[in-house]
Amino acid sequence: MMEWRDQVAVVTGGSRGIGRATARLLASRGAAVCINYISNGEPAEALAREIGAAGGRAVTAAADVSDAEQIRRMVERIEGELGPITILVNNAGIITAGTLETFDSESFEHMRRINVHGVIHATLAVVKGMRQRRYGRIVNVSSVAGIGTALPGSTFYAATKAEVSLLTRRFALELGPQGITVNAVAPGFVRTDMTERVRRDPDFERRLSERAMMRRIGEPEDVANAIGFLAAPESGWITAQVLTVDGGRTDFIGHA
Repeated sequence: MMEWRDQVAVVTGGSRGIGRATARLLASRGAAVCINYISNGEPAEALAREIGAAGGRAVTAAADVSDAEQIRRMVERIEGELGPITILVNNAGIITAGTLETFDSESFEHMRRINVHGVIHATLAVVKGMRQRRYGRIVNVSSVAGIGTALPGSTFYAATKAEVSLLTRRFALELGPQGITVNAVAPGFVRTDMTERVRRDPDFERRLSERAMMRRIGEPEDVANAIGFLAAPESGWITAQVLTVDGGRTDFIGHA
């Protein structure tokens, strides 16, 4: 069985929030980590310095996950610097609030190119090498929104995350015979930069906390721990799963 010290991980959107916590966790276990970002490199560089100071290995890479060629070049460069990629965490994503009445096709397509196409592009870029080595761990970051939590204004974001969950299961079916597991985590509401605007309303955070059995919103580390479990060498017989990490949310649409 491979050891953590043999692992090379790419975390898309790795400079902030869940991605940052995940990169830090994987590095603490011994993996070499690529921290991907799209434009602002300073948070990624700061994290790489932090990991290096703790004795780990980390590099940064600017690439837009919605651009297949940028991602291909990033993967080629990282494998040259760190070695064969064994872990991919498809974390990069954005949220554009909207309802049926405010639907904007251009905004939706932009969000979908990042949230959905980004997963496809990054997976395609790493999977050839994983197939050759007959080993790989791919973990996608979906959302409980894609399952059906009842938070108004997130309808089209939810649609993109439902696609991520479906792609997770289908990719697992395709790649399982080559020794590659594909799973996802579906976080609930987490304290990140992306949720900062709505968290400015303390009553909103209180209401969401009351909807969770654990009576709190999530922290990035809560989700990173689940990703680390699915990315571990020991998790080789777990695939096609979407693991909900939401503190026990109770406000779901439907009964499935």
